[in-house]
Amino acid sequence: MSTIRTAYRSAILHSIGDPDKVGMENSYEYFADGAMIIENGIVQAVGNADDILANESRDIDVKVYENKIITSGFIDTHVHYPQTGMIASYGEQLLDWLNNYTFPAEGKFDDPAHATKVAEIFLQELMSNGTTTALVFGTVHKESVDSFFTQAQLRNLRIICGKVMMDRNAPDFLTDTLDSCYEDSKELIERWHHKDRLHYAVTPRFAPTSTPEQLDVAARLLSEYPDLYMHTHLSENLKEIEWVKELFPERANYLDVYDHHGLLSERSVFAHGIHLCDSECQRLADTGSAVAFCPTSNLFLGSGLLDLPRLEKFGINVGMGTDVGAGTCFSLLSTMNEAYKVLQLQGQALSPFKSLYLATLGGAKALRLEDKVGNLAVGKEADFVVLDLAATPLLQFRMDNSTSLEETLFALMLMGDDRVVCETYVYGENRYSSL
Repeated sequence: MSTIRTAYRSAILHSIGDPDKVGMENSYEYFADGAMIIENGIVQAVGNADDILANESRDIDVKVYENKIITSGFIDTHVHYPQTGMIASYGEQLLDWLNNYTFPAEGKFDDPAHATKVAEIFLQELMSNGTTTALVFGTVHKESVDSFFTQAQLRNLRIICGKVMMDRNAPDFLTDTLDSCYEDSKELIERWHHKDRLHYAVTPRFAPTSTPEQLDVAARLLSEYPDLYMHTHLSENLKEIEWVKELFPERANYLDVYDHHGLLSERSVFAHGIHLCDSECQRLADTGSAVAFCPTSNLFLGSGLLDLPRLEKFGINVGMGTDVGAGTCFSLLSTMNEAYKVLQLQGQALSPFKSLYLATLGGAKALRLEDKVGNLAVGKEADFVVLDLAATPLLQFRMDNSTSLEETLFALMLMGDDRVVCETYVYGENRYSSL
């Protein structure tokens, strides 16, 4: 294989640790005039431009970005690709929203052509928003997951996805059986898990739509393929929690349903986790399970406010999720904006460096991918995004009045969206450009 070595010169910022654990100043690296060397999709060097480029041959290709900042690609730890076409459907509470919008939309995904069309739009939206890694819900149809993985592979994105398992409390056209969910999932696992940068997640939608027997099937798949992910929903809505109590009266709490069936592990990711009791938090921490913080959908559906510091006090890994289509946009910058407000409403603080951590390295740790992605450390896969600090006249004006890196980053998160993403690189290749 021929060697492709390229240098990128710009301001460079990336997260190297959790500010709450290592301190603010030790949580990031920033190079006002930085350079990064990429060779065959892998970061080879990053640092001050003069130092990095001094060690390179004069004929190396140097891509220079003026008034831009390079950071690592964003990581979305919970999003639904089949819900792309129903984003911004009139708000209702969770259970009504599922019945009125989600299930009808997902019913169309038995058609591979439709699934492919939506997958193409969805993946383009990820990249145009600077997202390079995502944990994604499919539908109950194996065709939808096949189509999605095919399109993700073409773009070389690091993607985790799975067929939804749902054998009750859903329309007939969206339910599977114990046999079909096992056989379809197994077929998809064999075809796609660890294919290039792809991974498979066993995906029961949530406890109310799976019988105990189906949850046992999910556990069986996880035991047969120990490095699979498990992806589901947990404690999003108060009525949902009451419903779980009615369906599983023998279980101590919502999380205990999943725990009883052997679905908690270091590769388990639970979306939301808003209304958890202390024992649930402790159990998540003990098993190494992660929570996806989805502020835009939690606000949109009126589900509640996640107490992020409480979860982290227990030692739970937390990533950021857009949760499209209840989530209102694909932008993790906009999601950081809403996360800040969620904590403000609870009298808590969320620093811009903590937000950056959650959307990058924190998300990678939640997905157990921090050895591959999450920042721009040497040896990591070269997923990065180029952000334009002058994307709009107002943003440029605000940046002209910024007096610190922290202020600049905060303004970028509060005012930024897809307009600030000028280029997205996936494994060292430019996959999106607005230039």
